[in-house]
Amino acid sequence: MKRREFLKKAGCGAAGFTVIPMAQASIEEKGELVLRRYDIEVEVVEVGPKTRCHKVGEKFKWPQEMGKLCHWLGSAMDPVLTGLAGGAIYPWKYEGTPYEKVVDPEGVTTEFIRCPDPSESGIVARITRTFKDKRVIKS
Repeated sequence: MKRREFLKKAGCGAAGFTVIPMAQASIEEKGELVLRRYDIEVEVVEVGPKTRCHKVGEKFKWPQEMGKLCHWLGSAMDPVLTGLAGGAIYPWKYEGTPYEKVVDPEGVTTEFIRCPDPSESGIVARITRTFKDKRVIKS
C-alpha cells in the first residue's frame, strides 16, 4: 500500500495538516486527500484562589508556546490539542454553562479544559481552533 493511500484510510495527520477520512469528505472531494490547517490558541479564562502559575487572560500559541504552561495544565490539554489540530470535533457541548462551545470545522471551534492539579488552583483554559486553509490533493 502506498503512503498516501495508507494516510487516507487511517485519517492520520502530517505536518500540521489533517487527512479527512473518505467517509467525512464532501461529495466533490471523494477520492481526494483534503488537508486542513488550523491556528490554535490557549487562553486562561478562570483561576482558583490558590493559583500560583497563571492569570486570567494569559494566551499561548500551540505548539510554539506550550512550554510556558504549567505541567498539570499542559498534560491535561495535550490529547485535546492534538485531536483539535487533527480536525476532531468533540461531541459534548456544555449547553447552558459558562463553558458552552462553538463548533465550526471551517471557522472557529472552542473547547474547555480544567487543570487536574489536586490543590485549589482551579485553572480553566479555553482552546480556540481557527480554520486557516485547506489543500486538496488529487489521488
